[in-house]
Amino acid sequence: MPDRELTLAQAVREALAEEMRRDSRVCIFGEDVAEAGTPFKVLSGLVEEFGKERVIDTPISEAGFTGIGVGAAMTGLRPVVDIMFGDFLTLTMDQMVNQAAKVHYMSGGHWKVPMVMRTTLGATRRSAAQHSQSLHAWFSHVPGLKVVLPSTPYDAKGLLKTAIRDENPVIFFEDKMMYKLKGHVPAEDYTIPLGVADVKRAGEDITFVATSSMVQVALGAATLLEKDGISAEVVDPRTTWPLDEKTILDSVKKTSRAIVLDEGYGRYGVTSEIAAVIAEGAFYDLDAPVKRMGAMHVPIPFSPPLEDVTVPTEESVCRAAREMCGKA
Repeated sequence: MPDRELTLAQAVREALAEEMRRDSRVCIFGEDVAEAGTPFKVLSGLVEEFGKERVIDTPISEAGFTGIGVGAAMTGLRPVVDIMFGDFLTLTMDQMVNQAAKVHYMSGGHWKVPMVMRTTLGATRRSAAQHSQSLHAWFSHVPGLKVVLPSTPYDAKGLLKTAIRDENPVIFFEDKMMYKLKGHVPAEDYTIPLGVADVKRAGEDITFVATSSMVQVALGAATLLEKDGISAEVVDPRTTWPLDEKTILDSVKKTSRAIVLDEGYGRYGVTSEIAAVIAEGAFYDLDAPVKRMGAMHVPIPFSPPLEDVTVPTEESVCRAAREMCGKA
């Protein structure tokens, strides 16, 4: 099979199309998912193949159509609910946190909610405070939900296919700034299990544990650090729940230093949880305190110069790594 490259958007679209062909129960609904193909054009062409009965435009009511998704999943379908901006997850919290996450437990295992909620995260798009947040930590906090954050086209396709086939509600976060990112994606069918991290780059001196867009930042920083003689390992958890603690700890025990990178807010966030896992599981292997780097604790500004400094960059990660390795 010849090597081929897809963008992350194309990989997501291909995963959805393949799963809809494989299983007639899979359907999509959300705002502007049909003819418009979402504001990011990720779903373009699906309504032409599968029709308006399976790719359904909804009214502007995230709470309403998310509730329809929960009910559809409980009664035999496998819906993919599209929330165009992750900020609008605030309107779905009751349906996802109090219904989807708990139905299986409250029914003694008689009911299940096999649905996927696709949404976005990420700043630096100049979309201002209400369209730029990364709120994945909220759902990672709730038992009964699985949370996926792909960082490459390959991972996006394999993880989305797994999420659609899962018997539990899964929240699937795509960084809106990565839709044009290209990478190798096999043409043959494949899946990636949830809860299995991936070492994106091997290294010896310091571990970067990074999620979503921050994986690319970490890889860029690792390349820059080479000229300083610093070998950085990049670990991508791929799912914040279930979380592959073993792969993270094995890496940190090898390198003895760790920086955790995430585009969500630092306070009470993903970086805090992963840093705690490292502190509890690899304390005596550490040569320096674990460092967390997340979004600045401010609403995301519209001003481009201000927005650009609210999230970690390759340069800021390099500075932190040099300091930790005694080469500042």
